[in-house]
Amino acid sequence: MARNTMNLADYLHQRNLAQAAKSKSRKNKYGNQRVIVDGRTFASKKEAKVYNDLKLLEMAGEVLSLRCQVPYKFEYERIKICTYFADFVIVFRDGHREVWDAKGFKTKEYIIKKKLMKAFYGIDIREV
Repeated sequence: MARNTMNLADYLHQRNLAQAAKSKSRKNKYGNQRVIVDGRTFASKKEAKVYNDLKLLEMAGEVLSLRCQVPYKFEYERIKICTYFADFVIVFRDGHREVWDAKGFKTKEYIIKKKLMKAFYGIDIREV
């Protein structure tokens, strides 16, 4: 009986190649391509570009705080309705805060969550 002589490193490399091929074959519903920047995975090239632009503003001192994928929970009488994940929550140098969403396509679900953000938190989402 022949033993498999593949070492662990080779096995992991082959497995990663197979997973990468599998993930490339799956298409995103809206045609977006996932992008990794600074170790973060973004849902689209557009979202990654907005992140890069905000990081430049942060380095220039215009942005004091930048958070990504911030959850906002919607509950009514202790019943969870849903959660909206803001692409970016930004605090600018003058102290004002904005919620940004890198939108390519406005789904019905997003339109409802945008209205919930206004109703529950009084926040207008800026679509970029």
